Amino acid sequence: MSEHASTSSSVRPRVSARLAAIAPSATLAVDAKAKALKAAGRPVIGFGAGEPDFPTPAPIVAAAVAAAQDPANHRYTPAAGLPALKEAIAAKTLRDSGYAVDPASVLVTNGGKQAVFQAFAALVDPGDEVLLPAPYWTTYPEAIRLAGGVPVEVFAGVDQGYLVTVEQLEAARTPRTKVLLFNSPSNPTGAVYSPEQTEQIGRWALEHGIWVITDEIYEHLTYDDAVFTPIVRAVPELADTTIVLNGVAKTYAMTGWRVGWMIGPSDVIKAATNFQSHLTSNVANVSQRAAIAALSGDLAAVHEMRTAFDRRRRTMVEMLSAIDGVVCPAPQGAFYAYPSVEGVLGRTIRGVTPTTSAELAALILEQAEVAVVPGEAFGPSGYLRLSYALGDEDLVEGVARIQRLLAEAE
Repeated sequence: MSEHASTSSSVRPRVSARLAAIAPSATLAVDAKAKALKAAGRPVIGFGAGEPDFPTPAPIVAAAVAAAQDPANHRYTPAAGLPALKEAIAAKTLRDSGYAVDPASVLVTNGGKQAVFQAFAALVDPGDEVLLPAPYWTTYPEAIRLAGGVPVEVFAGVDQGYLVTVEQLEAARTPRTKVLLFNSPSNPTGAVYSPEQTEQIGRWALEHGIWVITDEIYEHLTYDDAVFTPIVRAVPELADTTIVLNGVAKTYAMTGWRVGWMIGPSDVIKAATNFQSHLTSNVANVSQRAAIAALSGDLAAVHEMRTAFDRRRRTMVEMLSAIDGVVCPAPQGAFYAYPSVEGVLGRTIRGVTPTTSAELAALILEQAEVAVVPGEAFGPSGYLRLSYALGDEDLVEGVARIQRLLAEAE
């Protein structure tokens, strides 16, 4: 090897700057750490992962078993998705969201995350700004940056019920603003925008020519008097500048099956399909067949799961709200509580004085053997995210451990 080659290779980074800058998924990292500790024999209870504890409904599994035995599913299929699944997604959108879409405007993806990434990749050029209401799901800013975009956080705290206003969005808008990310019901807060708020935000985006990427994966999980409002139904004129993201993971307890989708204008969907044809080709056919069964069936199993989530939600909010220094708004959707713990920070607990929610989460894991995700994963410090998509007994025991630990705060 020449001296020049040796010097050149030693200076150049081994990993590209683009990938080196990506932060790992905080929620998956917390879940992995909890599982590792559990495997090591520690009685850790994990509130980290947003994953229903229910099995996938039996009819969906049966459809997958049958599909696995059909040689047609052993081959490549169209990158954009099985025609039958795209038709089922269009029919489901009409049933649940109240507006018609052409199956040709649907792209089936490897889970919701691929839909998120491809949506930003299809719209965002280097330097384009994306308005990102915060607290936000941990993957959004990473996907924006990978596309070359600039995430612009617009924060709404406890006092606003974690719901941003049109005034806040307008204050953050610049000539570089191209996209608004809209997520209702929200991960991580469980906040749900009212029909009126959704329409106001949609009208504002339309007025200023801003694209909307709307993540609707928690559409069926709303509680009390909250209702899911599809932004395209609220403002039909947005259809030509909106990408709708969704999937089967949360609604049908199918996180491991990896089927999501994006719906949008034909030119955007064509570009994203071309991208996916090089990136991953088609989604696994057996999973697609299972998704057809899920979307074509009734929602009885979904309603049963929602009833359980609602019960757990009430228990968690009541128990968290009983802790001195913790403020926990009742989430109206999804399956997360997002309490403010700012009243706990700066107080000493077992000789440690956490000043950030990340430090508090580490203390809770070490001292109470409970895994929670700190607010830093979703925006500003001072908050924790706890999923209530786990068994009732574990939920009560886990929050009780947190109660006992934080009761020692001085």
